[in-house]
Amino acid sequence: MPPPASMLVRRHGLVTRVTHWVNLAAVVVLLLSGLQIFNAHPALYWGDVSTFADPWVSLFAAERGGQGVGVTKVGSAYFETTGVLGFSDGEVRGFPAWATLPSYRSLADGRRWHFAFAWLFVLNGLVYVGGGLIGGHIRRDLLLARDQAAARHLLREIADHARLRFPKGPAALRYNALQKLAYLAVIFGLLPLMVLTGLSMSPGMNAGLPWLPELFGGRQSARTIHFICAGLIVLFVLVHVAMVLVAGPVNGLRAMITGRFAVRRGEP
Repeated sequence: MPPPASMLVRRHGLVTRVTHWVNLAAVVVLLLSGLQIFNAHPALYWGDVSTFADPWVSLFAAERGGQGVGVTKVGSAYFETTGVLGFSDGEVRGFPAWATLPSYRSLADGRRWHFAFAWLFVLNGLVYVGGGLIGGHIRRDLLLARDQAAARHLLREIADHARLRFPKGPAALRYNALQKLAYLAVIFGLLPLMVLTGLSMSPGMNAGLPWLPELFGGRQSARTIHFICAGLIVLFVLVHVAMVLVAGPVNGLRAMITGRFAVRRGEP
């Protein structure tokens, strides 16, 4: 009898898989509820106070020919964004109803969702990092191997990704250098920064730790950085999902659900 065309091998441990899906749910709720909170005052500033006359970014509505239009201001540039930003569904609102949690206008409910899932997000992150350190996942799977740290190797991986060429066979069991750098940047950069800037916007934390918002140049700067980090996390998720789809969604999802990854025999 000929050997099977592929075999299932262990790829992800239980802690990695559970925390991955919990983190996905938490991030989705935090994003949607965060946009609900942002809608209460859809503008961003730099510094410690709100300079209402000169926001860095603002979403608002204007009137043109008796019709409401949505406008997005970024720096000194203005863009018409009717139906998505500034004015949608016949009302003035920064982000549309389908992008917020809850969909109706409620700052209080948005805060409840946001704060509840912020705790879940932090606790889940601690479990992931703790489990990753104890089980060796971070050292084994996320730190760059010696052969991956060379500039020549990184340039080759960038070229392969641009041509949608991905590792196959046993080589696919190891994260490539670009994946590792992206995961490390998100896990140990963007996500902690999200937590710290979020705490910097809390009046209670401001009273107890007045130096915290000053780390970011003021309370309003912390809010702006928090929003930028959220946008970068959304970008990371979109690229991550796109790469999974291109590389093989069935195998990728199987690995993150069951922990088993199919490797085809005979592939290099």
